[in-house]
Order: sequence, then structure tokens, then C-alpha cells
Amino acid sequence: MLQIQRASQRTAARRLRAATWQATRWQAQSRGLATPSEPYDAVIIGGGPGGYVAAIKAAQHGLKTACIEKRGKLGGTCLNVGCIPSKAMLNNSHIYHQTKHDLAHRGIDVSNVELNLPKMLEAKHKAVEGLTKGIEVLFKQNKVDYIKGTASFISPTKLSVQLNDGGEAEVEAKNVIIATGSEVAPFPGGAIEIDEQQIVSSTGALDLQQVPEKMVVIGGGVIGLELGSVWSRLGAQVTVVEFLGAIGGAGIDEEIAKQFQRSLQKQGLKFQLNTKVLSAEKKDGKVYLKTESAKGGKEDTLEADVVLVAVGRRPNTAGLNLEKIGVEVDPKGRIVIDDQFNTSVQGVKCIGDVTFGPMLAHKAEEEGIAAVEYIKSGHGHVNYNAIPSVIYTHPEVAWVGKTEQELKAAGVQYKIGKFPFAANSRAKTNLDTEGQVKFITEKETDRVLGVHIIGPNAGEMIAEAVLAVEYGASAEDVARTTHAHPTLSEAFKEAAMAAYDKPIHF
Repeated sequence: MLQIQRASQRTAARRLRAATWQATRWQAQSRGLATPSEPYDAVIIGGGPGGYVAAIKAAQHGLKTACIEKRGKLGGTCLNVGCIPSKAMLNNSHIYHQTKHDLAHRGIDVSNVELNLPKMLEAKHKAVEGLTKGIEVLFKQNKVDYIKGTASFISPTKLSVQLNDGGEAEVEAKNVIIATGSEVAPFPGGAIEIDEQQIVSSTGALDLQQVPEKMVVIGGGVIGLELGSVWSRLGAQVTVVEFLGAIGGAGIDEEIAKQFQRSLQKQGLKFQLNTKVLSAEKKDGKVYLKTESAKGGKEDTLEADVVLVAVGRRPNTAGLNLEKIGVEVDPKGRIVIDDQFNTSVQGVKCIGDVTFGPMLAHKAEEEGIAAVEYIKSGHGHVNYNAIPSVIYTHPEVAWVGKTEQELKAAGVQYKIGKFPFAANSRAKTNLDTEGQVKFITEKETDRVLGVHIIGPNAGEMIAEAVLAVEYGASAEDVARTTHAHPTLSEAFKEAAMAAYDKPIHF
């Protein structure tokens, strides 16, 4: 009898220990943390496009994974204050502008068209909320632990996390991927301070509560042109000031950039190229910018109700404590990596805006997948010659591969094939014929080196060009592929025909 009682006591004790361990384990998991005896296989710092994709892919590969994000919302800059909200505003402002100025000659009479800006901003917010919450669902489906807090390195395998809801935790990992993205770059020299009211970054420009009468955009790159287009369509007088002699930013073909500028000028945007902004002064509800020629000379003054500072972005590494573990950073603040995304510290990888290359969400996503594949199997792949860029104005501008000026500088022999949307049947029926498709091919082999598109749906059409560059296709390969009629993509096919032979419809 005594033996039975002792056996029962031992069983009860085991059950109590098991229940206590399970409760502790559940509490740790509910906070998104691994137990001390179970370090994560992979921890990703940052829940933007690169980070959350890396986390999901790691979990799909069977790795115990956590993602640490300080914003409290997944998706990073892109989903919260960048790509997604700007596209919502671009799309809805285009519909508004088209309704006011374009529908009548299509046989659609609309009267009393008014802008309801609060409603437009609400639509933007709903789009953002839906997508960020969707990532949380994906995390749950793939069993990714989501830790809301700010991470810093204690050692290469241990992180301290200041939790958003209070307290501190330590997270241990066999592999860490830094994916902390980028932040708005301040005006060079600090002469202009962003207040997000009158002098705004892209974040503030996405949340203006009224349409400014006059807006000056400092920087003629992708962000400046997209947001300048939004507020121009909604009624602002927009002037873009650019230090360089062309718009569109790095990677755009010079011919396309000139055509793009002419198109935006017809829409009412004004440009001051080769112009340097010296300072800004807020006075009597206005902002006064002092400018001069980029080469020096007489000063000028621009008056604005709102100034958008869009001079680029910089890597976001503040608070990571990189120096503690010896992660190398270059003079521009970028984390130095090798061709397998390894930093100078073993077990710590890095992807996205915080390291080298174009600051693009889709580039970060590809790197996130590749970095995880290197951890899992030792092999990964990103073709940096096949990373597309898109400017989501109207017309859209998109490109992949080499520009004509790059090939000239490198002494590469090439051929050009062009086809205008004015000769495309679908574009003509849509009354949307501005722009062209431009192929650049290697003269000897006909291999596609670059494709540049300005026109309707350029951002969608560029995917076919990316595929051609990725697989080393020739222009003839593309031209001999059947494209449905009538579609805008037939302009793509005919530009390919023009590169190696002759087009049919032009």
C-alpha cells in the first residue's frame, strides 16, 4: 500500500513538473520568446519586406524562427509609411484627376466633382491596416514568433529586447539576420529641419490634412516625383528642385528621363534642375527656400506652403549595438556583407536597405529568401542585374538592366529597339497612348541587356523584361513569343522585334 502511495506521489510530482514546464513554455511563447533551453534557429531583427519574408521562409524551411519588430506593426516603412500608402494616394488621386479632366471626352459627363481628403486618407489607412494585419496572420500560419520590441546585441548569439509593452527580455539564436531597413535622410548639412507640418518628409507628405496652394519638392527622384504628382493632381502648384540635370534618380535611362519630364510638365509640374537648395525659413505661415545654381551663382527664393524634403534615405542601425559585437559598417552607414549576406561577425547576416544596393522592397524580399536558403542549405540566389525599378506616376516608368548611357561608357556594342504606345491598339482604344517601350540588346548576340518603359501599366509589364534578363533571353526569343491581342504587352513584343528586325505596326 505504501509503495502504491509513493508511486502515486511520484506520478503527481512528475505531472506537476510537466504542467509547470508547459505553463512556463506557453508564457514564453505567448510573449514570442524561446525558452532558455531552446535557442531559435533564426532570429530576424526587423519586420519590413525583407525581414518578414525572411522569417516566413525560415519557418517554412523548418527553422524555429522569431521576428523582432519595434514599430508594433509589421511591414516596415514600405507597408506603413512608404510603398503601400503612397500607391493608395497615387491611385485615388489619379481617379480624382481623371474624373475632373478626362472623362468628358470619353462620353462621361460628371458634375460637382469634389475632393474629400479625409475620406481619401481613410482609404489609405484601411489599405495599410489590412495588409499589416495580414502579415500577422501569415506569421501565425507559419508558426513565426512575433516579438514586439527593440533589439540590441549582447553577443553574436544573444539579443536584449526592450519590449513595447514594458520590460526586457533576452533572446538567443543560432543565426541572426539584420533587416532593420532605412530611414529618411536629413537635409545635407542640417540647414533644413523637418517638422512634418510645413517641412515634411515622405511620411508627413502622406498625411497632409489639406491641399497646399504651393508645394516645393526638394529632390527629383522616385519619392519626390510620386508624392509631387499626388498633390499636383489634388490641386497644388508643385515645383521640383533637383541638384542634378535630370529627374528619375539612379538607374533611369536618359532618353526616358527627358520624355518623363516633358510628360509631367504637361500635367502642370514645374522643374528647376541643376539647382541647389541652401536654406529654408518659416515666416508668416509660409516657407521660403533659398536656392542657387548647382555650379554657384545668383541666389533665388521660392515660396511654398509645404516643402517636401525627398533627398533619399539612409541605413537604420541606431540602437543595434553593432560595435559591441564588431559588425563592420562602411562610411555611409551601410553594414558590410559578403556575397552570402554574412557580416564581419560569424552567424550574423544582413539584408535590405541597411546594406548595399538599391533601397527597394522587392530587392530586400529576394535577399531575405536567399539569406535563409544559405542558412538552411548553403546555397542562395539573387541576380542584381535583374532587379526592376518602377515609378508609379502617370505615365508609369519602369526599367530593368543596363541603360544606354551605361553601355556607352563601358564601350559595349549594342542595338536599340523602340515601339510607341501611340501605335498600340489597346493603348489607342483606352485613349492612353503616351510613352514607349525601349529594348537595349547586345549587338553580336541579341541578348537583352536592358528594357525601359514609360507608359500605361509599365510597372506590370516590366516583369516580362525581368524574366528575359534573368534567363539571358534574346530580343528574338521575346518577339517570337505570342502576346495576346489587343493588349498593351504587344508594344513590348514589337519593341523586341524592332531590336533584332523590324516591327509590324510602326
